[in-house]
Amino acid sequence: MPRAIIDAAQFALAGKILQLLQEHSVEAIEYADFDTSQKRTGTDFLVLSQDRAETLAKDGGLIEAAKAIGARSVLVINENATEYSITTELGGKIAIVALGNQITDEYAALFIVALLHGTGRAIVRNSNVVRLFDMAARVAQADVSVFINGPTGSGKEVMAKYIHARSTRSAGEFVAINCAAIPENMLEAMLFGHTKGAFTGAAAANVGLIRAADGGTLLLDEISEMSMTLQAKLLRAIQEMAVTPLGGNRQIDVDIRVLATSNRNMQQECSAGRFREDLFYRLNVFPVATMPLSERPDDILPIAQEFLVRHVRDVTDVAYLAPCAIRALEAYDWPGNIRELENVMQRALVLKSGPCITEDAIMIDQFSTQFSYPQAAMGQAVAAPHKT
Repeated sequence: MPRAIIDAAQFALAGKILQLLQEHSVEAIEYADFDTSQKRTGTDFLVLSQDRAETLAKDGGLIEAAKAIGARSVLVINENATEYSITTELGGKIAIVALGNQITDEYAALFIVALLHGTGRAIVRNSNVVRLFDMAARVAQADVSVFINGPTGSGKEVMAKYIHARSTRSAGEFVAINCAAIPENMLEAMLFGHTKGAFTGAAAANVGLIRAADGGTLLLDEISEMSMTLQAKLLRAIQEMAVTPLGGNRQIDVDIRVLATSNRNMQQECSAGRFREDLFYRLNVFPVATMPLSERPDDILPIAQEFLVRHVRDVTDVAYLAPCAIRALEAYDWPGNIRELENVMQRALVLKSGPCITEDAIMIDQFSTQFSYPQAAMGQAVAAPHKT
């Protein structure tokens, strides 16, 4: 079932919206002139212009048109509005987006697709990142281990989830564990499981995360922080595809795909004796490297808008970025990468006045940047420099 059916009649942005959805691997269909006799297709969204919605209302009704193709929701776009707003009708089944003359056509298309796509990851425009996701989609079909390397906050777990979702294991569990956040003795029990009474406090048996991922994917996040002792046990489990729970005396077969991430230079870690070379090569069957946000500035706006959609409770609360705010975001080098951008967007939602986010609501941690800002606000945060 397509995610969206777009009625292109009287809808200038229809082609660009369709293109962005398809480039983002979202199934969408465009009809040049939809009518209520159209064969029932089924879709999450019927997307059309305000002018077209008014025409359909005269010819039998927008709701009837949506029912005719099996649309669950309707998104109406008013391209001729002077002021921005989002309103809903019928308990949210119909959303009406008035774009306003402050929003460019390019930004409007990104904005609408952010509302529609439902993939859990932002649109990317950087050609290198587009190729990276294309390659990851191909790798996903091969049931091999993947090592994802990149700076902190650059989207390594998002990439891991993308690979899982496009793999033959997508119906299975995606189980992730942060190896840096858990003490060694607890990490071993969490990974391999334990029998009842295996150690003090083990009041009940636990299958462990490796067995929990059976038939699916196990993500070992920040695996470079794992102790050498535990690395040896993990290597054996991956080689034999079997685990022995703590306190147990027999191996239990598992069927998992292993993905691993790190923000460290793994060749240096192996050379320094901090990471087992044999385990690294077992995990690094296919290497993937994520990029820092500073090297992909054309992705800042779509990622920022994705967070503005993700972090509101209701679609009517979705805000948009003023040109001055966009310039402030694109002028910053983002040492904390996507994670830092997400924090800044959440702050902007708190600080904004009305639906438009201006540069005054862009607050960046002074510890994250080498820039010196003249005016401090809210403790450790400073406002982005004013741009006209």
